[in-house]
Amino acid sequence: MKKSFIAFLVILCPILLAGCASAGLLTSANLTNVELTKGNFKIVTTSITGQASAQYLLGASIGVGMYTQTFAIIPLTKDRQLYKLAIIDLWKNYETKFGSPIGKKLALVNIRYDSETLNLLVFTKPCVSIVADVVEFTE
Repeated sequence: MKKSFIAFLVILCPILLAGCASAGLLTSANLTNVELTKGNFKIVTTSITGQASAQYLLGASIGVGMYTQTFAIIPLTKDRQLYKLAIIDLWKNYETKFGSPIGKKLALVNIRYDSETLNLLVFTKPCVSIVADVVEFTE
């Protein structure tokens, strides 16, 4: 009986420890500040949004403001870099309304992050939203 229990733990522990974990947003000390003190810009749009989500089995997620934490065993989505995907979605939404941003002097300002999670008994779905205003420099 004792050998069976030890064999069970030897098999179960790697499975449980081989799950997925996501620490959410990485805040960096390498930030560029854009000072909008001169009249050399125009507001292109306000509150453009990008969203991303991931899905997991046998896990849980916590989302508070700009922070999202997920711990799960089985990922159901391939790309789980939610903040990267949300920014990509934001620029796709911009391009749909205003054309390609390539070659323009644009900056995202007033960036806001929001997160929410759906936790069911065996399923979790963290969602991240990024909302920003876009300004274009005229000089």
